[in-house]
Amino acid sequence: MKPIHTEEEYKIALQRAEELFDSKKRTPEGDELELLLILIDKYEKDHFPIDLPDPIEAIKFRMEQLQMKPKDLADLIGYKSRVSEILNRKRKLTLDMIRKLHVNLNIPTDVLVQEY
Repeated sequence: MKPIHTEEEYKIALQRAEELFDSKKRTPEGDELELLLILIDKYEKDHFPIDLPDPIEAIKFRMEQLQMKPKDLADLIGYKSRVSEILNRKRKLTLDMIRKLHVNLNIPTDVLVQEY
């Protein structure tokens, strides 16, 4: 077992992980699978990074998940017109709004504080 450095090594690791996929935990095969998955995860994070979502799109997505309307968001951060301005990118989020969105909608602060 060694770090994954190349695309070829990555493909081999994926193939081996697939072979071991149904292995039981705390067996030699299960331990090998666990280590392979750690190595694969590191390689993917290094070579296929995923950017954070846009703050406004994250808010809209979370509102959709929670079946919220702009009025519901206005109850949280104030005034329906302010919500409209934010969702239409005409007003920036304040620190207080970011805190409320994080606490009440469970949107990570690192997503909300990004420029948009």
